[in-house]
Amino acid sequence: MDQQPPAVSRTAESAEEALRHIVEGFQRFRDEVFPQQEALFQTLAHAQTPRAMFITCADSRIVPELITQSAPGDLFVIRNVGNVVPPYGQMMGGVSTAIEYAVMALDVQHIIICGHSDCGAMKAVLNPAELERMPTVKAWLRHAEVARIVVAENCGCADHSTLGILTEENVVAQLDHLRTHPSVASRLASGQLFIHGWVYDIATGTIKAYDAEQGGFRLIGDGPLPMATPRPRYLPR
Repeated sequence: MDQQPPAVSRTAESAEEALRHIVEGFQRFRDEVFPQQEALFQTLAHAQTPRAMFITCADSRIVPELITQSAPGDLFVIRNVGNVVPPYGQMMGGVSTAIEYAVMALDVQHIIICGHSDCGAMKAVLNPAELERMPTVKAWLRHAEVARIVVAENCGCADHSTLGILTEENVVAQLDHLRTHPSVASRLASGQLFIHGWVYDIATGTIKAYDAEQGGFRLIGDGPLPMATPRPRYLPR
């Protein structure tokens, strides 16, 4: 039998090693971690009451539970390319379904949209030619087009800062989209829901949060917590 080309062989070995690492991780969880937290998992076996919904990028470097030091059951997490929230009615898919379920069924009080530094999705928004071979990703990232236009028409940015500013503007754009969802809009109006826009910096471990009052981002820990939530208009019944 002919031997496989070296490149193919190395690729196969790499894939096998990656899977082995994941399986070994599960085994350590089963044998070491689970027994120490078995009471918690027994509590979670039949119900969940998450503290917040966390919408972030699918980027492998972003781990919401690690960044926020949250336990299983604390966060209702949804991840997608570019931490996108389609406006209500345009794409009634997984993101919209998860938002409605989190608000209406799980009664979450906080929704956090979290972008991050060095975001490949935002790089693609700046350089759409990179997406010609990925039509699905290209279509999805049209939901970030508003952020690109805002930056292009209003920001005289130096090239090195454009990506960071676009990342922030994309979070603001997705917060605006989030507010079009009826379940969200209703609970925002009555003060029962709070929304937050964050940008996590991978290199420094810091987070900037959007301050709706000031119209900009501030570091968490630098003064009062910045809030993106509009003022309520109705008292809860």
